[in-house]
Amino acid sequence: MENQKTVLVTGSSGFIGSHIVIQLLEKGYAVRGTVRSLDRTDSIKQIISYKAKIDDLSFVECDLTSDNGWDDAMQGIDYVLHIASPIPRTSPKDPNDLIIPATEGALRAVKAAEKAGVERFVMTASTACIVYGYGNTGKTFTEADWSDPDGNDNTSYTRSKTIAEKTVREYIASRESQMSFCTIHPGAVLGPVLEKDYGTSAEIVLKLLKGDFPGIPKMGFPLVDVRDVADLHIKAMEAENVDGERFLCANDFMWIGEIADVLRQSHPQFANKLPTMKLANWMVKLAALFDPVTASVLNELGIRRDCDSSKSKNILNWNPRSNEEAIKATADSLIKQGLV
Repeated sequence: MENQKTVLVTGSSGFIGSHIVIQLLEKGYAVRGTVRSLDRTDSIKQIISYKAKIDDLSFVECDLTSDNGWDDAMQGIDYVLHIASPIPRTSPKDPNDLIIPATEGALRAVKAAEKAGVERFVMTASTACIVYGYGNTGKTFTEADWSDPDGNDNTSYTRSKTIAEKTVREYIASRESQMSFCTIHPGAVLGPVLEKDYGTSAEIVLKLLKGDFPGIPKMGFPLVDVRDVADLHIKAMEAENVDGERFLCANDFMWIGEIADVLRQSHPQFANKLPTMKLANWMVKLAALFDPVTASVLNELGIRRDCDSSKSKNILNWNPRSNEEAIKATADSLIKQGLV
């Protein structure tokens, strides 16, 4: 294609990254994806080929924890979508196991992109950079808000996302960089799982369908479909006058009990697995002693975190799917992948 633009997608093998690659290819971009090991590329291509032509897809080996490969990866690149960041299913004992690779990895990518003359760098941040450290205030959060990484309702993951975004923004400001930069802030990402290595947030739907919840904990999240996360990244990449902006990428907040209600309607064959009894907070804390996944989300217990994504809708013409559609698509794909 004449004058075809090339996009580097870091973390291209992940849940969000693979959906972004698919949408970029469908729009006619050439895509170069970073992977930690080139051994993974054949399986990624097989996944992508179900949805998009892969003639314009190539891969390079880069790791967030090493300088190797980043300069070469940026050669001939017009735009960077930096998705890569460690997302654990359980919290590490040492928070720096997440904070250091998230922060240093983002800086490596930004510095290499700036050096190569990349036009725009779009970084995947998170609602985690916006909504933590406040407790249960009843506040509706916007892009003007920043999480307090030292607040007691944080995890290692939420701290890593906030610190990484602040560090990159401070670096770019100090350089007076000519490279345009903005951030995307997804909530809990649901939607079609493309392989058995599913996204972390899909764990909620998987556990509900498998009957792993003995009852309904008072926990919830602002939700979003992965296809809409990919769409917003590309819209931000293509738009004019977004330098320095932050864009929330989340629909309405939903409690886990409300997610279970949606599944009860959309997948009645699993009704006997879905919990109906409400769990007292002390019971959830007790369960967390034996379940590392539950322990990693105890900070969500009883706290409602509402977000206002009207800026993304108004400026970037973002029109996300409903939470109900995202939940149903997650369940359908988990079943298709044989995970339920």
